[in-house]
Amino acid sequence: MLTFKDVTVKFAGVTAVKNLSFDVPEGKIFSIIGPNGAGKTTVFNCISRFYTPASGSIEMNGTDLLKLKSHQVIREGIARSFQNVELFANMTVLDNLLTGLHPNLKKNIFSIALNLPSVKRTEKESIKKAYEVMDLLSITDLAHEKVSNLPFGYQKMVDIGRAIIAEPKLILLDEPVAGMNPVETEKISQLILRLKQEMNYTVLLIEHDMSLVMKVSDYVTVMSFGEKIAEGLPKDIQKNPVVIEAYLGEVEDGAEII
Repeated sequence: MLTFKDVTVKFAGVTAVKNLSFDVPEGKIFSIIGPNGAGKTTVFNCISRFYTPASGSIEMNGTDLLKLKSHQVIREGIARSFQNVELFANMTVLDNLLTGLHPNLKKNIFSIALNLPSVKRTEKESIKKAYEVMDLLSITDLAHEKVSNLPFGYQKMVDIGRAIIAEPKLILLDEPVAGMNPVETEKISQLILRLKQEMNYTVLLIEHDMSLVMKVSDYVTVMSFGEKIAEGLPKDIQKNPVVIEAYLGEVEDGAEII
C-alpha cells in the first residue's frame, strides 16, 4: 500500500533520514521503532507532506505523494494522529471529531448559505458518524466537553478518533499511548487491533512502548540515527542483537526488547 524507496531527508546539512526503504502491506499493522532521534516522526512528516525529502520516492497505491500538497494527502486515504495532540482546545470533543470529516464534504458555499436539505442531511450523517467513533472509544459522555478540560489520555483518544472518522485507507499513529496509564494503554492497544481485524484498516505505528508494539504489530522496522538497522516479525526483532545494542548500548546473553 505504502512504499518508501531510498528516502533521504536533510536539515541544514544534518541527515535526519538516510536511504530509508520499506513497504507497508495492506491490512497489516506496521510499526517503526527506534531510540529518540532515530528519525521516526520525520518519516511521518514526509508522508504528511510537511517535509520534502532531498531524494527518494514515497508512493501510496501507485500515487506519488511527493507531488501532493499537505492538504491533498487525506484525499489519498491517509489520516494521522500526532505525538503532541493537535486539537482545537476550545472546541468540544464532538466538534473536534467533525473537523476530521471536513476534507470529505462536497457541499458548496451556496448550499450552506441557503441551508438546503442536502446540507442538513450531511450534517446529521456527520454527527451520527462522530457518535459512532466516540462509542468506539468509550468517550460518548464527553461529547460536549471542551477538549482543554480533558486529561491528556482522553485528548489522545480524541486525536485518534479524528483520524479514524475520515475512514482512511491508512492510519498513521504517532506514539498513541504516550502519557497514558496502563489501563488507557491496554484500551488503545485493543483499539489498534480492532482497526485491523474488524475495520480492515492498515496502520503505520510509531511507539516507544515495546510491549504494545510486540503485541499488535505484524511487521517492525527499526531505525537508528536515520537509518534502517533491522526489519522483520516482532518475535525476531525482540532478539535481534543489533536492535538490542541500539537501545541498550550493549548486548547480554538472552537479552530481549520487551
